Amino acid sequence: MKVCRRVSLNAAHRLYRPDWPEEKNIEVFGKCSNPNFHGHNYTIETWLDGPIDPETGYVIDLKILKEIIYREILDRFDHRNLNLDCKEFEGVIPTAENITVIFWCILREKIDPKYALTVRIWETENNIFEYSGV
Repeated sequence: MKVCRRVSLNAAHRLYRPDWPEEKNIEVFGKCSNPNFHGHNYTIETWLDGPIDPETGYVIDLKILKEIIYREILDRFDHRNLNLDCKEFEGVIPTAENITVIFWCILREKIDPKYALTVRIWETENNIFEYSGV
């Protein structure tokens, strides 16, 4: 059985490599390399796959999952500049791919390993990223 908790997160970022000249950053990352940053209203889906507990009828109490997501992801990253405010992105280009992997790694440490974990991030209506640790 799979269950999911969905949350919204707002964050700013800039895609660029400091070791590249500005022209190459613009060529590779386009508008996403704006020196003044840009932001997204991300939707984060945290999916757990596991057995239904015969005592509770739950895979997991979704209140518990919500508390983990709020403490580990929203409290740390919501309304932040990922490049400037978040140590997890020091030396990492905060692409949606990298954001998804970092969030998965953070959550994997806090969620019981008996559950398979997938993190899916909607950067826009059309751009969706998913990571399951594989």
